[in-house]
Formats: sequence, C-alpha cells, structure tokens
Amino acid sequence: MNVLDAFLLTVVIVIAAKTVAWLLQWRSGNAGVVDAIWSWTLGGLAVVYALAGDAPAALRGLLAMMGGLWGLRLGSYIWRRNAGRPEDFRYRKFREAWGGRANVNMFWFFQFQNIFTLALSASAFLPVAYRDDLPSVPALVAALAIWLVSVGGESLADRQMKAFRADPANRGKVCRDGLWGWSRHPNYFFECVHWLAYVPLAIGAAWGGLSLVAPLVMAFLLMKLSGVPLLEAEMIRRKPGYADYVRTTSALLPLPARRSSTAVQD
Repeated sequence: MNVLDAFLLTVVIVIAAKTVAWLLQWRSGNAGVVDAIWSWTLGGLAVVYALAGDAPAALRGLLAMMGGLWGLRLGSYIWRRNAGRPEDFRYRKFREAWGGRANVNMFWFFQFQNIFTLALSASAFLPVAYRDDLPSVPALVAALAIWLVSVGGESLADRQMKAFRADPANRGKVCRDGLWGWSRHPNYFFECVHWLAYVPLAIGAAWGGLSLVAPLVMAFLLMKLSGVPLLEAEMIRRKPGYADYVRTTSALLPLPARRSSTAVQD
C-alpha cells in the first residue's frame, strides 16, 4: 500500500474509533472511555502502518510489537483504572459547561483529538514502516532500550500510584512514593520517552526527520494542553499539600526533590 493510502486508512480508523468512544460515553455518561480507546487506537495504528508498509519484514514486525504492546498496556490500564469510577473532572467540567449540547460537543471534541493521534502515528510509525533498509545494529539496540525503559518506567509509576491509592490511610494525601518523589508526573515523563524510541529506527529513512515530531507533540499535549495544566490546577484546589509538592518536585524530568517550604505532612 502506498503512503497516501495508508495515511487515509488511518484517518478512517481514528474517526471510527472515536465515534465508538462517543457512543459509549453517550450510553454511560462517562467520557473517560475515550482515554483507553485513544491508547488502543494509537497502538493499533503502529500495526496498521507495519502491515501497509514496504520496509523489511523484521523491521515492520518490530514496529508492530513496540507500538502495539505499548498501546495495549496503556489502554488496558486506563480502562481498568476508570471502571466503575465517576467521570474524570475534566470531562465533567466540559459537560457542565456545554449543558444541553454536551453530547454533540463531545463528539466533535473527540474527533478534534484525532489531529494529534494522526500527527503522532504518522510521524513516529510511517518513516519506519516505509524505509528501504534495516537500521544499523546500534540503532536497533537503542530503540529497544528506550522502549523498554519507557514502558517499564511508565508501568512502574502506574503501579506505585495504584498501590498508594489503594491504602485508605493515604486518602487526601499527596503521593511521593517511588518515582512520584522525583517527578510530579513520572508517567508523563516516560510517555514522552516512549515516542523517542522510534527515532533511532527512522535514522537514514526517507522521512526520518518526521520521527522527531512525535515526542514534541506528546510533550506539548501533556505539559501545555490537556495534561498538567488542568490536572494540577484541580489538585492544588482540592488536595492539601499539593501546592508544596509543586514547589518542591520537578514537573516532568525526575530530579531530587527540593527542601519543603512548608511544614505540611503529605
């Protein structure tokens, strides 16, 4: 399949996936389902590009494995985490602000997200799926190492937060356990690192430079648009000690915590 046809196929897939997500939220009243479906869809696009491309079969298999397993793990974790819980406060605020047009606006909001889904998948997966040759051995090793560190680190951060929330004694407190004592958003950090894993695989490819777009897009989404700004504003408002956590702990890059400026015990 040529590049244009493959890209158009991904457009159809993401529109269909977000339509399914919209129908599910309409039925359940919980728009959080889109987060899991977004991850599954984006991981699935790695498989689509791998099947459609003309790179060596071994490289396309590696691409499908890396993107597919990443999306499967993250989407499944988000789905289990959100099951039976109230709607995320960000979607709830949108719903309240939109009133009677909430369901209609939610449809277009979900579809708007596809701009970023397509940008991430095309920039990270397309150059790898359509390169003419295999990357060098050091590039393959680097890609696998980055992928393992990123997926392993994000999984660890998720498990640490899950364990913290499961302890009733921690209700209302700020998690500083493990990686969360080094970064306020270690899961986001490793998510950005994950998109760097495809860069070594694209070095020397015809569209290799595109692979640098993906980690930049993800960092923008998480740090400037839908991740940190909305989440931290809410956490500071409702959770005692979070403002001090912001002052003492790095936002993204894991770094040693600074000395607390208050006597608050989190």
